[in-house]
This record gives sequence, structure tokens and C-alpha cells, in this order.
Amino acid sequence: MKTRKTPQEKKRLSYLKDCRNCYGENDKSARTSIRFRKRYVNKAYRKAIKQNLLPKGELRDEQTIDAMQNKILATQRKFWQKAEDMPLGEYIQYQRQSNRRRIKSH
Repeated sequence: MKTRKTPQEKKRLSYLKDCRNCYGENDKSARTSIRFRKRYVNKAYRKAIKQNLLPKGELRDEQTIDAMQNKILATQRKFWQKAEDMPLGEYIQYQRQSNRRRIKSH
């Protein structure tokens, strides 16, 4: 049977489990930029492979085909990975510290 959690336990677990985007950009724009970056990586890979293919009607002998296959196999996908999110507890501490620094500098 599940045990009931007190509000204090719920808040502590929330601080440990919940995460916030701490990359430095607007959190709303992150939704679109993550999708854009994924699309960009795949599109660039498809374009690189397409450029290594021979155009239609071009003469295809074994050497040309082997060279084309080697170029395609050597083509590597660009790398992009989303920056890790920060746990909510750490994020709140970070915000408090930055606010203190801002107040001191005034």
C-alpha cells in the first residue's frame, strides 16, 4: 500500500526530481530551437549524402560506384545534443546567488 506524503516530502522530492532549462536562453524559445537543431542535423546529413551520389544519366563503372560508396560511408552525421537540465533545487540556489550579486553591485 502506498504511504501518503506530507507536503514537506512532496516539496523535497520536487526539488530533487523536477528540472529547469538553465542554458541561458528563453525557456519558450528552447521548445522551438531543440526541434530546429534536430532537424538541422538530419537535413545536413541527408544533403551530404545526396551530394556524394552521382547525377542521373552519368556513366557508372565499378570504380566510380566504389568511390561513391566509400564517400557515403565516410560521411558522418553532425553532432548536437541538448544541454542537460538542472535539478530544481540547484536552479533555485543559482538564481538566489545571482540575485544577491545583482543587488550587491547596485
